[in-house]
Amino acid sequence: MSRNDSETPAAARNLPSLLSGLHAERRSCTVAVSGTPGGTLHVRDGLVVALETPGAPGVEAILLKSGRLTEEAWTSVRATDTTHERLARELVSGGLLGAGELEVVSLAALFDAAFALSLNRPTNWEVGEPVPVLYGGTGVPPERLVAETTRRFGLLAAEPGSIARSARDRVHPTSAAALPESTAGLPPRHQALLSAADGRRTPRDLAFALGRGLFAVLLDLRHLLALELVQYTAPAGAAVRPSTAPRTPGSDAPPAPATTALPRRLPRRTGHQPAAADSPERRP
Repeated sequence: MSRNDSETPAAARNLPSLLSGLHAERRSCTVAVSGTPGGTLHVRDGLVVALETPGAPGVEAILLKSGRLTEEAWTSVRATDTTHERLARELVSGGLLGAGELEVVSLAALFDAAFALSLNRPTNWEVGEPVPVLYGGTGVPPERLVAETTRRFGLLAAEPGSIARSARDRVHPTSAAALPESTAGLPPRHQALLSAADGRRTPRDLAFALGRGLFAVLLDLRHLLALELVQYTAPAGAAVRPSTAPRTPGSDAPPAPATTALPRRLPRRTGHQPAAADSPERRP
């Protein structure tokens, strides 16, 4: 346990509880979360301002892949601030982004990263000193972050199979997707998603490729699945466990459907603890 970890609220039993304690103390810090996918929460004066995770695109990836910002412009601004400490200010003052636009993108990336982080339970966390990070706005209180994550799980609860498994399976276009009459009425974002689904990409890969949030991609894929234009296929040997971090295979029984209480069902811990064997959908 690090020196900073020993200063966290003693009653912290899971991440929401930890963040609530940090909010009450108006702490500024980082919370490094281990697991699949894991990530880093950035807290300023008790508010969560950013969350970086390999499970979902961050602000930089969204701005670049969506075309809101060119590679040349990003490289130029990035060269003036290698720490990200003043990067948001430079983007706005240079006229590359509006302050409101950057705030919207930052908030959307934060909520999406929280959703991605909640797909599997963490194995550990460690609280450290604050570090510079790109974000716009003032941040959100922990209860709002938890409420939004719960809402998103609820919207996807009717999806066939578990939410976490759908997020890591590969997406294949069906034969119907090649028929012009089947795709003629699709909106542009569905057309782009269908074109990017090449049978090798997972929803996470599609989110990074298109500069969109993972949650939004999963919602659109559910619509395309209902139209029988796409199908999910689990990677070989990874039908049950997350493909991003292989573990010892367990039971062959399919996981139970996800519930809306997932974000609050993280394991009780205040320090290091062995990795859990079950995904959040299979928790009792």
